[in-house]
Amino acid sequence: MASFAPILTSGYATSTMSTPAIDRMSWEEKLRTLQELWDAITREGDRYESPEWHEQALKETQERYDSGAEKPMDWATAKRQLRK
Repeated sequence: MASFAPILTSGYATSTMSTPAIDRMSWEEKLRTLQELWDAITREGDRYESPEWHEQALKETQERYDSGAEKPMDWATAKRQLRK
């Protein structure tokens, strides 16, 4: 069974797109569509509430950082570590 996603044009969903249609999109089209979706989601940011565990996780990370146990790193280093 195919899944469907809205096609955004000028900020409005105009029809639906199946997964095979997404697979046929060029890389640039996929990135552009992803950006349009992200823009649409962030315009409605007040509709989403972070789960309670998220605030707790942020507090714990801040505490580790403040104590020196958590060290910031650049994105390239983080990606290398995650791919190990």
